[in-house]
Amino acid sequence: MSARVRLARSGDLDVIEKIENDADQLLINTLKPEGWAAAPSGAARASQPGFILVVELDDGHVGGFVHVLEVDGLCHLEQLSVAPAEARKGWGRALVAAAKIQAQERGYHRISLRTYADVPWNALFYASAGFVEEEPSTQFHRSLVGVEAELGLNQYGHRVQMVAYAEPSTP
Repeated sequence: MSARVRLARSGDLDVIEKIENDADQLLINTLKPEGWAAAPSGAARASQPGFILVVELDDGHVGGFVHVLEVDGLCHLEQLSVAPAEARKGWGRALVAAAKIQAQERGYHRISLRTYADVPWNALFYASAGFVEEEPSTQFHRSLVGVEAELGLNQYGHRVQMVAYAEPSTP
Protein backbone atom coordinates (compact mmCIF):
# COMPACT_ATOMS: atom_id res chain seq x y z
CA MET A 1 0.00 0.00 0.00
CA SER A 2 1.25 3.46 -0.79
CA ALA A 3 0.66 6.68 1.07
CA ARG A 4 1.37 10.37 1.06
CA VAL A 5 2.14 12.77 3.88
CA ARG A 6 0.14 16.00 3.91
CA LEU A 7 -1.00 18.73 6.27
CA ALA A 8 -3.97 17.68 8.39
CA ARG A 9 -7.42 18.94 7.45
CA SER A 10 -10.37 19.56 9.73
CA GLY A 11 -11.89 16.24 8.63
CA ASP A 12 -8.83 14.42 10.00
CA LEU A 13 -9.11 15.69 13.58
CA ASP A 14 -11.41 13.00 15.00
CA VAL A 15 -9.31 10.17 13.57
CA ILE A 16 -6.13 11.75 14.97
CA GLU A 17 -7.49 11.39 18.49
CA LYS A 18 -8.53 7.76 17.84
CA ILE A 19 -5.13 6.88 16.36
CA GLU A 20 -3.33 8.30 19.38
CA ASN A 21 -5.56 6.48 21.87
CA ASP A 22 -5.17 3.20 19.96
CA ALA A 23 -1.39 3.62 19.61
CA ASP A 24 -1.06 4.52 23.30
CA GLN A 25 -2.30 1.02 24.18
CA LEU A 26 1.08 -0.40 23.18
CA LEU A 27 2.82 2.02 25.55
CA ILE A 28 0.27 1.31 28.29
CA ASN A 29 0.80 -2.43 27.89
CA THR A 30 4.56 -1.91 28.16
CA LEU A 31 4.67 0.59 31.04
CA LYS A 32 1.65 -0.77 32.96
CA PRO A 33 0.61 2.54 34.55
CA GLU A 34 -2.25 2.65 37.04
CA GLY A 35 -3.96 5.19 34.82
CA TRP A 36 -3.28 6.91 31.53
CA ALA A 37 -4.96 10.07 30.29
CA ALA A 38 -6.88 9.90 27.05
CA ALA A 39 -5.39 11.70 24.08
CA PRO A 40 -6.35 15.32 23.56
CA SER A 41 -8.87 15.88 20.83
CA GLY A 42 -7.60 16.55 17.35
CA ALA A 43 -9.26 19.96 17.56
CA ALA A 44 -7.28 20.74 20.73
CA ARG A 45 -4.05 19.75 18.97
CA ALA A 46 -4.97 21.84 15.91
CA SER A 47 -5.64 24.88 18.11
CA GLN A 48 -2.03 24.94 19.33
CA PRO A 49 0.65 26.87 17.43
CA GLY A 50 2.40 24.59 14.99
CA PHE A 51 1.32 22.00 12.48
CA ILE A 52 -0.05 18.49 12.15
CA LEU A 53 0.92 16.19 9.31
CA VAL A 54 -0.93 12.99 8.49
CA VAL A 55 -0.06 9.98 6.40
CA GLU A 56 -2.96 9.37 4.03
CA LEU A 57 -3.12 5.83 2.71
CA ASP A 58 -4.05 5.18 -0.89
CA ASP A 59 -7.55 4.13 0.25
CA GLY A 60 -8.05 7.64 1.70
CA HIS A 61 -7.78 6.65 5.37
CA VAL A 62 -5.35 8.39 7.72
CA GLY A 63 -2.84 5.91 9.13
CA GLY A 64 -0.88 8.16 11.47
CA PHE A 65 0.07 11.71 12.36
CA VAL A 66 2.79 13.90 13.76
CA HIS A 67 2.02 17.03 15.81
CA VAL A 68 4.74 19.67 15.91
CA LEU A 69 4.57 22.72 18.17
CA GLU A 70 6.06 26.09 17.30
CA VAL A 71 6.71 27.85 20.62
CA ASP A 72 9.15 30.57 21.66
CA GLY A 73 11.03 30.34 18.35
CA LEU A 74 11.42 26.57 18.76
CA CYS A 75 10.10 23.65 16.78
CA HIS A 76 9.13 20.67 18.96
CA LEU A 77 7.75 17.29 17.93
CA GLU A 78 4.99 16.87 20.48
CA GLN A 79 3.39 13.61 19.34
CA LEU A 80 3.90 10.89 16.76
CA SER A 81 1.27 8.16 16.51
CA VAL A 82 0.61 5.46 13.93
CA ALA A 83 -2.52 3.33 13.93
CA PRO A 84 -1.59 -0.13 15.25
CA ALA A 85 -2.88 -1.78 12.05
CA GLU A 86 -0.44 0.39 10.09
CA ALA A 87 2.58 -0.07 12.36
CA ARG A 88 5.94 -1.22 11.02
CA LYS A 89 5.23 -0.06 7.48
CA GLY A 90 7.49 3.02 7.58
CA TRP A 91 4.73 5.57 8.14
CA GLY A 92 6.23 6.87 11.40
CA ARG A 93 9.60 7.36 9.73
CA ALA A 94 7.91 9.11 6.79
CA LEU A 95 6.05 11.42 9.16
CA VAL A 96 9.24 12.32 11.07
CA ALA A 97 11.11 13.03 7.83
CA ALA A 98 8.24 15.20 6.58
CA ALA A 99 8.10 17.05 9.91
CA LYS A 100 11.81 17.85 9.63
CA ILE A 101 11.29 19.17 6.09
CA GLN A 102 8.23 21.21 7.13
CA ALA A 103 10.24 22.66 10.03
CA GLN A 104 13.03 23.69 7.68
CA GLU A 105 10.54 25.27 5.29
CA ARG A 106 9.18 27.29 8.22
CA GLY A 107 12.66 28.58 9.02
CA TYR A 108 13.73 26.21 11.80
CA HIS A 109 17.12 24.54 11.84
CA ARG A 110 16.36 22.11 14.66
CA ILE A 111 13.44 20.07 15.86
CA SER A 112 13.31 18.74 19.42
CA LEU A 113 11.30 16.10 21.25
CA ARG A 114 11.09 14.38 24.62
CA THR A 115 10.59 10.65 24.96
CA TYR A 116 11.34 7.51 26.93
CA ALA A 117 14.97 6.42 26.65
CA ASP A 118 14.36 2.70 27.07
CA VAL A 119 11.16 2.07 25.11
CA PRO A 120 12.42 0.53 21.85
CA TRP A 121 10.06 2.40 19.55
CA ASN A 122 10.86 5.71 21.24
CA ALA A 123 14.46 6.90 21.70
CA LEU A 124 16.02 4.13 19.60
CA PHE A 125 13.63 4.87 16.74
CA TYR A 126 14.29 8.60 16.93
CA ALA A 127 18.06 8.01 17.05
CA SER A 128 17.74 6.01 13.83
CA ALA A 129 15.91 9.01 12.35
CA GLY A 130 18.81 11.36 13.11
CA PHE A 131 17.97 12.60 16.61
CA VAL A 132 20.62 12.85 19.33
CA GLU A 133 20.24 13.39 23.07
CA GLU A 134 20.77 16.84 24.54
CA GLU A 135 20.11 18.49 27.88
CA PRO A 136 17.09 20.79 28.19
CA SER A 137 18.56 24.28 27.93
CA THR A 138 15.59 26.54 27.12
CA GLN A 139 12.78 27.66 29.39
CA PHE A 140 10.30 25.80 27.15
CA HIS A 141 12.20 22.51 27.41
CA ARG A 142 12.72 22.87 31.15
CA SER A 143 8.97 23.49 31.52
CA LEU A 144 8.33 20.19 29.71
CA VAL A 145 10.54 18.41 32.23
CA GLY A 146 8.41 19.96 34.98
CA VAL A 147 5.15 18.88 33.33
CA GLU A 148 6.49 15.33 32.94
CA ALA A 149 7.38 15.29 36.65
CA GLU A 150 3.91 16.57 37.61
CA LEU A 151 2.31 13.85 35.47
CA GLY A 152 4.56 11.22 37.05
CA LEU A 153 5.96 10.07 33.71
CA ASN A 154 9.44 9.50 35.19
CA GLN A 155 8.18 6.61 37.30
CA TYR A 156 7.79 4.58 34.09
CA GLY A 157 11.34 5.06 32.87
CA HIS A 158 14.08 7.53 32.06
CA ARG A 159 12.96 10.48 29.90
CA VAL A 160 15.32 12.16 27.43
CA GLN A 161 15.33 15.17 25.22
CA MET A 162 16.48 14.69 21.65
CA VAL A 163 17.12 17.03 18.75
CA ALA A 164 17.65 16.69 15.02
CA TYR A 165 18.57 19.21 12.42
CA ALA A 166 15.73 20.01 10.05
CA GLU A 167 16.40 18.67 6.58
CA PRO A 168 16.62 20.97 3.59
CA SER A 169 13.74 20.62 1.16
CA THR A 170 14.39 19.07 -2.21
CA PRO A 171 13.53 21.01 -5.37
